[in-house]
Amino acid sequence: MATLKAQHLAKSYKSRQVVRDVSLSIDSGQIVGLLGPNGAGKTTCFYMIVGLVQADQGRVLIDDLDVSHQPMHGRAKAGIGYLPQEASIFRKLSVADNIMAILETRKELDKAGRRQELESLLQEFHISHIRDNLGMSLSGGERRRVEIARALATSPKFILLDEPFAGVDPISVGDIKQIIHHLKAKGIGVLITDHNVRETLDICETAYIVNDGQLIAEGDSAAILANDLVKEVYLGHEFRL
Repeated sequence: MATLKAQHLAKSYKSRQVVRDVSLSIDSGQIVGLLGPNGAGKTTCFYMIVGLVQADQGRVLIDDLDVSHQPMHGRAKAGIGYLPQEASIFRKLSVADNIMAILETRKELDKAGRRQELESLLQEFHISHIRDNLGMSLSGGERRRVEIARALATSPKFILLDEPFAGVDPISVGDIKQIIHHLKAKGIGVLITDHNVRETLDICETAYIVNDGQLIAEGDSAAILANDLVKEVYLGHEFRL
């Protein structure tokens, strides 16, 4: 079992400290949420773990491997997959070619191995029937499936999902939750940050709540919902799952 750890992360922009001493961990096969009000610092925390933002202080580790100073592609090689909020597929490539473009970076696979992995991912995510469709023609739910399949093409130990529920219809939200459970069953650790608090808390085993740049609560959904400070600054007193 692997563990992705963020230890004592801190970040300032000019004189404003936006993240201070945030630590969290994700184990293999665990679904974890990183939540908080707008401007609370959760996105900056998330980006420091991914490698989009360099931390001023703190470390990011996969087990004992320190990837704090690795760029995104270095962290990807170490096992951190990333799905951005924005559409990330190539609009003018087919679904199959979108996935193959990522598989081409897997130098340990020969041509037959890449082809086998492609077929496996197309079947696993139930997108074989749209394999020849162009990226620009996909629905929101189809696009998300292809993007997650592409993220898995690098064979990550962990996958970080930025707003996975954004811009998709209610049926697709259920579809994405099924996929996240599937990732868990494969032993992949999942970290989610999303403005859709209800769906995120519903699927997470553990959630970390950030406010004013620091952690104010962590625990399962029941513990989060019962936390008076979380109610005060984030969820409100009437929030229910």
